Amino acid sequence: MAARRRLLAALAATALLAACGQRAPKAQALAAGSTVLALGDSLTSGVGATADTAYPAVLQELTGWRVVNGGISGDTTAQALARLPALLQEHQPRLVIVSIGGNDFLRRMSATAARDNIRAICRTAADAGAQVLLVAVPQFSLLAASTGHLSDHPLYAELADALKLPLYEGGWSEVLGNARLRSDQVHANAQGYRQFAEGLAQRLRKAGLLA
Repeated sequence: MAARRRLLAALAATALLAACGQRAPKAQALAAGSTVLALGDSLTSGVGATADTAYPAVLQELTGWRVVNGGISGDTTAQALARLPALLQEHQPRLVIVSIGGNDFLRRMSATAARDNIRAICRTAADAGAQVLLVAVPQFSLLAASTGHLSDHPLYAELADALKLPLYEGGWSEVLGNARLRSDQVHANAQGYRQFAEGLAQRLRKAGLLA
């Protein structure tokens, strides 16, 4: 019995060590004034609202960070990946918020390619010394958008788990699934962008990135 107890204790310790090894690195809270890059497409640039009501501007107001709006309407994951190095070199952000993929889904482009591109985006940002937060994007289709029945594409949870990154889930799906919060089927309005930014700030605080 004693030998069995020792064996069980050893197995439990091994499992605990393995679990610890799989945990995400501890986040470093960003001080006020830190530069943050919001990388994305039209949902980041703020289509459907104004520049000062787009989510990066609202997030800047909520956090005291300098949030660079790196959103370009129509961008795919491949296009965002291609322009990321120049943005990193220009702004040298402490944190990159990655919210991209909707145009890939709307255009029925390869989900595998989108996953690979987003993985490369996250790794490129991390290699430049930035912390990364991934934002889940809805599994867009025109039918889903028109009915308001949206849910996050599963690739974001898979990538966040594989790369050990904090993930903001449900933000866009909730906003774009509510007619009062959107300007059209695939874009938020000012109220929607504010709700998204407020939820994002809560997620950043929970992740330890926002004090």
